[in-house]
Amino acid sequence: MSSTTAAEQLSATTLLRFATAGSVDDGKSTLVGRLLHDSKSVLTDQLEAVEHASRSRGQEAPDLALLTDGLRAEREQGITIDVAYRYFATARRRFILADTPGHVQYTRNMVTGASTAELTVILVDARNGVVEQTRRHAAIAALLRVPHVVLAVNKMDLVGYEEGVFARIAEEFTAYATELGVPEVTAIPISALAGDNVVEPSATMDWYGGPTVLEHLETVPVSHDLTGCHARLPVQYVIRPQTAEHPDYRGYAGQIAAGTFRVGQEVTVLPSGRTSRISGIDLLGTAVDIAWTPQSVTLLLEDDIDISRGDLIVPSGDAPATSQDVEATVCHVADRPLTVGQRVLLKHTTRTVKAIVKEIPSRLTLDDLSQHAEPGELVANDIGTVRVRTAEPLALDAYADSRRTGSFLLIDPADGTTLAAGMAGESFATERPAGPAAGADDAGWDF
Repeated sequence: MSSTTAAEQLSATTLLRFATAGSVDDGKSTLVGRLLHDSKSVLTDQLEAVEHASRSRGQEAPDLALLTDGLRAEREQGITIDVAYRYFATARRRFILADTPGHVQYTRNMVTGASTAELTVILVDARNGVVEQTRRHAAIAALLRVPHVVLAVNKMDLVGYEEGVFARIAEEFTAYATELGVPEVTAIPISALAGDNVVEPSATMDWYGGPTVLEHLETVPVSHDLTGCHARLPVQYVIRPQTAEHPDYRGYAGQIAAGTFRVGQEVTVLPSGRTSRISGIDLLGTAVDIAWTPQSVTLLLEDDIDISRGDLIVPSGDAPATSQDVEATVCHVADRPLTVGQRVLLKHTTRTVKAIVKEIPSRLTLDDLSQHAEPGELVANDIGTVRVRTAEPLALDAYADSRRTGSFLLIDPADGTTLAAGMAGESFATERPAGPAAGADDAGWDF
């Protein structure tokens, strides 16, 4: 009997995508550096480079935060600016980590880092407790439907490792996150600088009997099985090679966003509503009878119907409704405000259409989760509800059903700047203000 190789063991482990978030100086980069260092996921030359950089700054011990703060501006300012992605593995699981900025100016980057995460680690400085940026990150995690949230109460060494301090912070945050609809919160007291409860259990916090950060990351249940979800294929390319071998070939290529497609299956093309059957599926140049997410495939249909980039192929009888009116919660990420009547582009999967912001019914107040009605605009880092009218019908799923086909971007048509990230059908509001839609109907944008 042959022994299992290390490569075979690694390929058999599950993958966890997770993100870190927190306020400035809460110690996110130090936590990530400690996690990488103590799990022996740092190469020798990387550690030597960090030690050299630390000595040049007059520090005796290696500054593990430098393992993730890779930009020169980050090193000079001592803050994280960009989202730093790191890949590492243990014997139990593989990880893709997104270390996101803590400065309020870069909250938009947290949206990017957490958009594909199954777990978010939100750090809190034990001396400061829950602050506005903590609440903002919890709200974003809830909006993005991140199923697992870890509250890492850091710098416990600076409060004498007191259990009462940890308990108060954990209780306040858990109550707030629960009100937001976060399904699961795990609170862990840590000292990233000293390594307490990061990889190894703390000898100074014997009152804590829960998992370390790494232990929780290794054991939290995750599922990537989207094969049973609503099948969706956003068309990216229409392939017509027009060769002598395949003179009539017409295929519709894209990555399956969710679900499974089979040869012989009846499908509907949206937004046109035309129907046909799958006559063939090409996967990497090979004909197959079945394909599933996240495979990139080419579908061939029995009927020659008009399909172009941006159309959505779905099983007949399981099609989302198409509409030109989109109501969603958005996180505004641009420096310029989003205003009622503003002309924008809406990008949904592979489809981009013109749109107008008709209403901004409410903006979320993070302190008490109340709604500020009819704010008129959203500024950077605001979370609010919008109603948008598009020039062409769109087929959006509810974000609760599909993070891929229920999300969209609002883009400035003048320069391509991303204005807001939207989640269809998501809202913290219990009531919506009624009233006529507002907005400028400029030439070429009157929908």
